[in-house]
Amino acid sequence: MLRIIVDSGSSIKQAEKSEYNVDILPLRVIFEDKDYADEIEISNEEFYHKLIDEKLFPKTALPELESVQKLVEGYTKAGDEVLLITISSKISGTFNTISNMFKENEKVHVFDSMGAVGAIRYLVMEANKYRDKDIDFVLGKLEELRSKIHIMAIPETLEYLYRGGRLNRFEKILGDTLHIKPVIGFVNGEVKVIAKKLGLRGSMQYISKQLSELDCDTSYPIIASYSYNQSNLDALVNMCDEKYKQVMTIYDNLDPAIACHWGPNAFGFIFVSTH
Repeated sequence: MLRIIVDSGSSIKQAEKSEYNVDILPLRVIFEDKDYADEIEISNEEFYHKLIDEKLFPKTALPELESVQKLVEGYTKAGDEVLLITISSKISGTFNTISNMFKENEKVHVFDSMGAVGAIRYLVMEANKYRDKDIDFVLGKLEELRSKIHIMAIPETLEYLYRGGRLNRFEKILGDTLHIKPVIGFVNGEVKVIAKKLGLRGSMQYISKQLSELDCDTSYPIIASYSYNQSNLDALVNMCDEKYKQVMTIYDNLDPAIACHWGPNAFGFIFVSTH
């Protein structure tokens, strides 16, 4: 049997484990000198209270490695193959750490999503289609899909991405420029400014137009993501053509481990293009 494991950078919720047929490794969310297992020991409400009301700046850390080893080896000793899909290796050490942990175990396959959140959700959905196939076939399908996934978001501020090491100082200064509202996305697994537009509405229009310009594949749902506040996301959805609105079936309020780096009031789309 194929077992699929993701980290909580996927933003797949603990309550969705059965729906997606996965195990979820919680990343660690750190406030000052205390750390929490993402979504298990800290809820979204508690996280945003600390972030907004107490004005604490969070950090993140890898999943608890002893628990990872116990889970994976429990499956492989029972004869199962394990597919671990991680947050991009360019922004987290999870992929490299887990790859090294199991490099001698031929039943363990670690796949770099080169993204986060909805990108991992799509890869899980794809893997679930082919659970009865050979693992090399599954990995081939994931590689094919990975290159078609697009993540585009508008943060309220770039401060969290910058302080968390996801953006460089130049990109942070650009985001602070008067009237410029950057669109953030993944480029070759790294978080980058992918467009610079005048004002919030200009950036929203850019994202909405990308659905048609990149030929969004409507056989996959469009994932509408946000952190804390959904109002700007709703305005973005309303800018889109009806054919795209009909497949916006997944609304994802980001897990604390991801919201750490985006801050409150970020929003955007994750979608799959046809090529």
